[in-house]
Amino acid sequence: MVFDDKRGLQIALDQAKKYSEGGIPIGSCIITPTGEVLGQGHNMRIQKRSAILHGEMSALEDAGRLPGKAYKDCTIYTTLSPCNMCTGAILLYGIKRVVMGENVNFYGGEKLLEQNGVEVINLDDDECKELMAKFIKERPEDWNEDIGE
Repeated sequence: MVFDDKRGLQIALDQAKKYSEGGIPIGSCIITPTGEVLGQGHNMRIQKRSAILHGEMSALEDAGRLPGKAYKDCTIYTTLSPCNMCTGAILLYGIKRVVMGENVNFYGGEKLLEQNGVEVINLDDDECKELMAKFIKERPEDWNEDIGE
């Protein structure tokens, strides 16, 4: 069974929309080849006063403690190109496929992922782009902090 990438991105986008809780609108989920959601989450750096809870890290945290092999055939969906920290986690756990909503508002570690044999797909989703652009315009200080500036 092949999981529908648009459906996976929609799960991540639904997570991103939880930024109304006071966070940053980046969501993610990890899906097995059979369509099981291992974990999902959204950027909670502000809410949890965390240095690392980006959307992808939040999805990994939600998945809980699993053996590394649990991730090997999975796809991680994210509304935005993964930063270097999240790229490192993707590589660490051997996730072989990344599907992102967009990379216009931020271009992360895509080349590093590809150099390490990870399939990277950009769906170039208008809703993801608009949501992130709106946030960056309204809260530039929070955005700059999130990307380490």
